[in-house]
Amino acid sequence: MEAVKMLEVGTVHTLQKKVTIDDTSLKFGSGKIDNLFATPRLVAFLVEASSSMIDPSLPEGYVSIGHHVEVDHFKPSTLGATITVEVRIVKVENWKYTIHMKAYDDFGQICVGKHTRSVIQHKILMDKATLREIILENEE
Repeated sequence: MEAVKMLEVGTVHTLQKKVTIDDTSLKFGSGKIDNLFATPRLVAFLVEASSSMIDPSLPEGYVSIGHHVEVDHFKPSTLGATITVEVRIVKVENWKYTIHMKAYDDFGQICVGKHTRSVIQHKILMDKATLREIILENEE
């Protein structure tokens, strides 16, 4: 792989968002509750924060891809709450980042988690996806 400057252990990134109706369990398809922040939406927000921490530092033609997420969403957040996510790089090895994640609402911490992302050339990723499609089509 070309010389890509990796971010260092300890790098931190935060994002915030206000919970809207589209972020609720009912609208996001993860339950029947119409005024609570959906766990899948929280996971997506944590992954978004992780990606937006890494990808801007990569040279043209490179992307980071997620391949493992663990999240413990242990407190509910209501419609209108402000959600703050904090992601921190805790390990960098072989083009792979290990990221610890936390999220808070207006009243305190609501989750913890871990995420791994790898750096890869976009063209190689797309070539692998195309090859997979060809193989699957030929098996039918």
